[in-house]
Parts: sequence; structure tokens; C-alpha cells
Amino acid sequence: MKPLLHICCAPCSITCIDTLRTDGLEPTGFWYNPNIHPYTEYRQRKNTLVDYARSIGLELILAGEYGLRPFVRAVAGDIDHRCGVCYQMRLEPTAQYAAQHGFDAFTTTLLVSPYQNHELLVEVGERMGEKYGVRFLPYDFRPRFREGQDRARELGLYLQKYCGCIFSEEDRYLARKRRKARERAEREARQAADAAS
Repeated sequence: MKPLLHICCAPCSITCIDTLRTDGLEPTGFWYNPNIHPYTEYRQRKNTLVDYARSIGLELILAGEYGLRPFVRAVAGDIDHRCGVCYQMRLEPTAQYAAQHGFDAFTTTLLVSPYQNHELLVEVGERMGEKYGVRFLPYDFRPRFREGQDRARELGLYLQKYCGCIFSEEDRYLARKRRKARERAEREARQAADAAS
């Protein structure tokens, strides 16, 4: 079987590629990620993947361009439920490319992340596979997520801190802000209790 592997970033690809190769499948990588913002982040992830693919002998197809406006237009109607739209924006071109270029199947490195909605990813992947007549491989790569992250650190690969979209970066910022406010309130409460005793 000749699978096309949609790749979101080099660190997430490590154990996915290993798993496929262990299963006797030689994937071809497919970079298509209009959701990644800002441009400096997009370029860093893309360049890191190009270097990593070269180092492991992975054929890599670079598709699409940086796509801030199309991505924002696509998710603007419901930012809180953007992930399904984002999955389709990436998996539909992957399925279409796979069908048009003779691949037997396709899958995605997004399936390695415990932070992604695995069930929704599989649903979107299977729907896109049916639409383009190419099989979606619903791997559950998640058990090897930490292993892949550790290996990425050992290799000195760029490791991002958010999924890629500007709204997830905002979520990360707001969560950090809430955590700091909570820690400050707890510290002040302890100080007040100490002063009262």
C-alpha cells in the first residue's frame, strides 16, 4: 500500500512515520497547512519538516501557500468550533491529491496529538476519503505522542507551543493569563492567612 501522509509538523510526524514503516508502508509526506499563523511560524514549521524529511529519506510534497485570509474566512462564523472546519480544509486537499496521484490511502499526523479531537478527525478523514474514492487510514498514533516529542527534542527540531491557528495561540495566552491570576490570588490568600495568624 502506498499512503499519503498529511503532515502538520516534523515533531508530530516522527512516530507516525515510524509506525507506518513498521507496518510495511512507505508514506509520502504531504504539507498543506493554511491554518498555521503567523507567517514566521508557518515558515519555521515548513522548513523544519523539509530538513527532517530529507534526513530520513521521506519523499515530501509541499502544497499550498500561507493562507491567513482563506483560513480566517472559513472559521470566522464559529471560531469556538473551528477545528472541524480546519480538519476539512487540510484533509480534503490531501484526499484529493491522493486520489489524483495514485495513492492507495491517506492519513494524517494530526492523529498523534492528544490535543486534537480524534473522533472528529476520523469522521472528517473518512468523509473526505469517500468523497474522493481513496481509503482513509484511521490510525491512533496517540500512544506514541510523548515519544515523538522526546525524539524531536533529542534531534533539536523546532517544537511549537500551539496547534498552529492564531485562535489556539490566543487560547494559550488567555489560559496562561488565567493561571497567573489564580496563582496570584492563591498567594495573596496565603499571605493574608499568615498575617492573620
